[in-house]
Amino acid sequence: MLTSALVLGLLGSLHCLGMCGPIAFMLPLDHANQVKKTAQLSIYHFGRLLAYGIIGVLFGLLGKGLSLFGIQQKLSIGIGVLMIVLVLIPAKHLNGHKLLSPIYSIIAKVKYKLGTELKKRTPDTFLTIGFLNGFLPCGLVYMALLGAMAMGNPLEGGLYMMVFGLGTVPLMSLVVYSKGMFSTAIKSRIQKLIPVFVVIIGVLFIVRGLGLGIPYVSPKAAPADTVSATIECHQP
Repeated sequence: MLTSALVLGLLGSLHCLGMCGPIAFMLPLDHANQVKKTAQLSIYHFGRLLAYGIIGVLFGLLGKGLSLFGIQQKLSIGIGVLMIVLVLIPAKHLNGHKLLSPIYSIIAKVKYKLGTELKKRTPDTFLTIGFLNGFLPCGLVYMALLGAMAMGNPLEGGLYMMVFGLGTVPLMSLVVYSKGMFSTAIKSRIQKLIPVFVVIIGVLFIVRGLGLGIPYVSPKAAPADTVSATIECHQP
């Protein structure tokens, strides 16, 4: 399943450029020193991965809590179905909902802090910018978080999100060094592939939850431990 996180990050990089691309271009990098520039960009990416990892741990912990009720496989199936449904539902039907108002308020504060940090040139600013960047809203991040929750383990959830983040690093780095390297036609084609791949990941989670006995893909559920109700008394 970690492979799905990596491919989702790689394919979704162009989608992420819509939100993170302008931030990457605005980074106060030292363009005169390529070594220092690369180091600064690496720190920025580390900050993003750190944020993804923390969120992934929280969602993995949530998934573990649900799995304690014996619904690990049902959780995997439910998340797979939810991924597919979210692809089919236009985003305009979800944006602006009153229930999301507290989230929008937090996002506004993150954006304000991010704007403040972009004006600084202190050594720690790249880490802070990357960390804050990781909390900005992104449809693909939400999909990855569903995958992290389906892992049913905080460490695996954090790893899932960090692998997803690693998948976004190559393209996010290339745009800094090579502006305008992708034509509109190429971007459009990749954008069309993203929903298809999200549906494929959703199907994989559904198959995983079915417990078909396929190694690494759909392993059978471990048999529940049984406790004998017979009590034997032994004379001392």
